[in-house]
Amino acid sequence: MDSKAHWEQVYETKRSDEVSWYQADPTTSLALIQRVAPDRSVCILDVGAGTSLLVDRLLAAGYARVTVLDLSGTALKAVGDRLPPELRSRVKLIEADVLKTELPPHSVDVWHDRAVFHFLIERADRCAYVAQVQRALRPGGHVIVSTFAEDGPTTCSGLPVARYDSAGLHAIFGARFELLDSVREQHITPSGGRQAFQYCVCRMRAASSQAA
Repeated sequence: MDSKAHWEQVYETKRSDEVSWYQADPTTSLALIQRVAPDRSVCILDVGAGTSLLVDRLLAAGYARVTVLDLSGTALKAVGDRLPPELRSRVKLIEADVLKTELPPHSVDVWHDRAVFHFLIERADRCAYVAQVQRALRPGGHVIVSTFAEDGPTTCSGLPVARYDSAGLHAIFGARFELLDSVREQHITPSGGRQAFQYCVCRMRAASSQAA
């Protein structure tokens, strides 16, 4: 089964609050976004968001330009259907593979990813992901990536994952990305399990200021 078929099956067969990564209130992600982007007019891209409630919280906080990207059209339809019309008009939904889609250059102020990057177990996929961030993010923009921590699960949704500490995660993005903060979070799954997550917040330097 390819990746798109896998995630379509997940969202066709499980309610949003049944998947292990479900958060009734994505407080950590929202707080980190608000910290790096107090200006509510910025463009925020939530990668691999599925049916996450982060978009709802961002809209409630006054952000006017939010893009949700996911492989699953089923998940995106659920997001669109639950948003009231006056809020839906402020959200762009993109059904695409983040590694392959053509995002407009320097069009994103904040790139957010909770629980996508750790599925990229092949080096080529990680490199393609970082290249996409570098292409889409404006210089001076911020990337917030959350993966399973070193003591987190080794699989998710039946798929193998990579695990990171903050130094290891930052190292993959490289010297062009300045590490501003790292946060650990203990996520409680709907079934009551505990999963350790590692967040990293980075600012992308202008190419001319990249460290040697």
